[in-house]
Amino acid sequence: MNRSLGSGRFTLKVEDLRPKMKAILQMKAMACMGYGPPEVLQILEVQKPEPEADEIVIRVRATTVTSGDWRIRSLEMPPGFGLLARLIFGLTKPRQPILGSEVAGEVEAMGDKVATFQPGDRVVAFDGAKMGGHAEFKAIKAAGCVVALPEDIDFETAAALPFGGTTALHFLRKTAVREGEKVLVIGASGSVGSAIVQIASHRGAKVTGVCGSSNVDLVRSLGAEHVVDYSKQSVLSLGPRFDVVFETVGSLNLSQTITLLRDGGRAAMISGGLANTIFAMLWGKSRGIKVVAGPAEERVEDLREILDLTVTKAFRPVIDSIYAFEEIPRAHLRVQGGRKRGNVVVTIG
Repeated sequence: MNRSLGSGRFTLKVEDLRPKMKAILQMKAMACMGYGPPEVLQILEVQKPEPEADEIVIRVRATTVTSGDWRIRSLEMPPGFGLLARLIFGLTKPRQPILGSEVAGEVEAMGDKVATFQPGDRVVAFDGAKMGGHAEFKAIKAAGCVVALPEDIDFETAAALPFGGTTALHFLRKTAVREGEKVLVIGASGSVGSAIVQIASHRGAKVTGVCGSSNVDLVRSLGAEHVVDYSKQSVLSLGPRFDVVFETVGSLNLSQTITLLRDGGRAAMISGGLANTIFAMLWGKSRGIKVVAGPAEERVEDLREILDLTVTKAFRPVIDSIYAFEEIPRAHLRVQGGRKRGNVVVTIG
């Protein structure tokens, strides 16, 4: 049947609308088509998400490539996590091919039961293992880890807040860092480490940061009282002088980390092998030391707190570099190289 719309001199066939309607319902996404090098990442046209009753759809303006993204893409995991990662993320390729856990942008649409947001609202969101942020649009529960974004915080800064900031707050809370305590942050220039340095210093702790030569000035500017250049001095030479040690990069195992603690100290093993994660609490307890390990909680309260700290200028995420959407494979290389400072951001649109 030849169907048409219109009257007078203008007539539009319904068939002519179909390509345009299809384009409206689609979006671009960077998809991980298998495990391997950055070449497994491809831009695809996929269906644009429609919000469920309790969801919002965010038009993504900025996202990030985190250490989690490159590890999932490459399947290069800490010791002991390889098989577990395949069981969680997919045996031969990622079940969720669109990576990216943190986004900033504007509310595009919302479900019937959503009353907390309106179209056009600026927001920042963190959806953890559900990912989906490396795309033009992202759906998320309105009651999830998503908060309104003030006008004076740009999208690039906002996108860099959730992963490093909320992870830092989680482990600072679990180790109960107090004013005046001596804190050691190993990997002080990374996304999580740079956040811990800033927040712990803001709370009155005496922070020593460990980093490479090129990042000494940066870590000092974040609030560290002392900075150790690991290329010139062994971290283990510092001895048992710290109340709390944060191991954010997996350079020390648990037994080495404990040697840096005073009696009754606390350790946070934020990055490391499976053995550290499983036996951390038992090993620490046997030595009279509290050890915290495992994944960080994803709490909207922590996202609000890190945003408040940013508004009051007590915290600001370190941004290493900013890439365009089409350059996400290059962003993966930057993160995987292990030399980034803070966060690698991607802009979309």
